[in-house]
Amino acid sequence: MASVVVVGTQWGDEGKGKIVDLLTRYADFIVRFQGGNNAGHTLVVNGEKFIFHIIPSGILNEGKFCMIGNGVIIDPATLLEEIDELAARGLSVTADRLMISENAHLIMPYHKSLDHASEASLVRGKKLGTTGRGIGPCYMDKVGRCGIKVGDLLDPDLFVDKLRANIDEKNFLLTQKYGAEPVSLDEIRRAFEKFAERMAPFIGNVSVQLDRARKSGRNILFEGAQGTQLDIDHGTYPFVTSSNTIAGNACIGSGFGPAHIDSVIGILKAYTTRVGEGPFPTELPEGDLIGDQLQEKGGEFGATTGRRRRCGWLDGVVASDAVRLNGLTGLAITKLDVLSGQPKLKIARQYRVAGRVYDCMPGNIRETSRLEPVYEEVEGWVEDISGVRQLDDLPQKARDYIHLIEDMTGVEPAIVSVGPDREETLLLKNPFAKKQ
Repeated sequence: MASVVVVGTQWGDEGKGKIVDLLTRYADFIVRFQGGNNAGHTLVVNGEKFIFHIIPSGILNEGKFCMIGNGVIIDPATLLEEIDELAARGLSVTADRLMISENAHLIMPYHKSLDHASEASLVRGKKLGTTGRGIGPCYMDKVGRCGIKVGDLLDPDLFVDKLRANIDEKNFLLTQKYGAEPVSLDEIRRAFEKFAERMAPFIGNVSVQLDRARKSGRNILFEGAQGTQLDIDHGTYPFVTSSNTIAGNACIGSGFGPAHIDSVIGILKAYTTRVGEGPFPTELPEGDLIGDQLQEKGGEFGATTGRRRRCGWLDGVVASDAVRLNGLTGLAITKLDVLSGQPKLKIARQYRVAGRVYDCMPGNIRETSRLEPVYEEVEGWVEDISGVRQLDDLPQKARDYIHLIEDMTGVEPAIVSVGPDREETLLLKNPFAKKQ
């Protein structure tokens, strides 16, 4: 039995969905523990693309039980749309394959209205780059103890009482502060009555079920969303998401004891990308030839928003931060194939600003915006590596690049991805394998 956490090491979009899909083969339970439908996991299976926003990507594997933990916030319309889309593609999602924590919070229509109105009110340069899906306002209500939980859907009177208590305040903010349209209590109530009917079979106590699974010797895989530098506490605040994205939240966001976690795999893209606003020290500016090549070859568009991802060289400082913050025991290096054909590659070892050197991301947002990366330059390779299935068959310079990442982070690679398809992945060390 093993419990493994998978997290992103950068600003998200590292390819977690594909790695989770790979490791799901060896897991019995797959648990999403934080975030909302502002994140997306893209998988390519037998040439067919799947995009998930809420449901764990492990659902594609037969015989696996997927869970949505209490740390996730759920837009019921999006969740049910995902279920219907999978059904249309021949993948049935039933209560014997998916459980939703009764303690997960619901994204309400007023959360999305407030999200759009708040972002629109900010001047250029101050915008956070929010997806407008109500994530921040929902987490604010959760912390403010006025949120509505998934389990409340099973008690219509309690749900309406909580809804009524929120509506007046939210409409005051929408109309008086932002000049936006109010929301209707009756319309929300009617819509959520229908959601409740469909969601009821899936609702349960994820923490209790996970404890039973652990005690019975089952393998458990915890699936995070976004990346380490988007963590609300440890990321490039305020250009972050509204939840904790690091590995420690796998326990909090699911109700699983931390002493039971066996390993943490960090997904590290072979270069760096970021969607939306915020600091990005190794960014190659739009119009830069190499940055445009990475963007085009890597298909760097947000799975959720479709926005163009900003591209840049691999940031070793960000990677080292992720090792420390997550307690990484292994790396999954993704999109190595995208670097094929680049004659020279760069990795940032440190930052410099105003004569001061940084070995970690500074907490002062003004300093982060002025950081200059200190690069180490290495030779690239020209070979197409998408057909490689053994590490030793990679070009020597590609192996040298992997070894440099290992040296820089102090963490061994467990997985190397050389293409988007499920089969284009080298599993070097299986975190679910029994320890000798």
